[in-house]
Amino acid sequence: QVQLVESGGGLVQAGGSLRLSCAASGGTFSNAVLGWFRQAPGKEREFVARISMSGGSTLVIDSVKGRFAISRDNAKSTVYLQMNSLKPEDTAVYYCAAGWGVGWKYDYWGQGTQVTVSS
Repeated sequence: QVQLVESGGGLVQAGGSLRLSCAASGGTFSNAVLGWFRQAPGKEREFVARISMSGGSTLVIDSVKGRFAISRDNAKSTVYLQMNSLKPEDTAVYYCAAGWGVGWKYDYWGQGTQVTVSS
């Protein structure tokens, strides 16, 4: 059974930085595509960033481009989300996801980690 465990969330002032980590177990990590999603209060979950199996291809949404970066360490079975220049609108629960199927589909999700950005 695959498990994903996020960490690194917390309370930060606007303009600050956080690095989220997501450690995976139970699957062949290097064969998984990985993503980060977030859900703000009263809103639907939204895609934030994704990374290919090798790490050679990444994508982030426009609203975080230039501020957030996704990376992975296959030796540690961990995916990261570096978040800089945080804004209050980045406040949300952040989830990592992993998929072993075709394309960018995600089969497993973490429990989420809260990120709160104060103004």
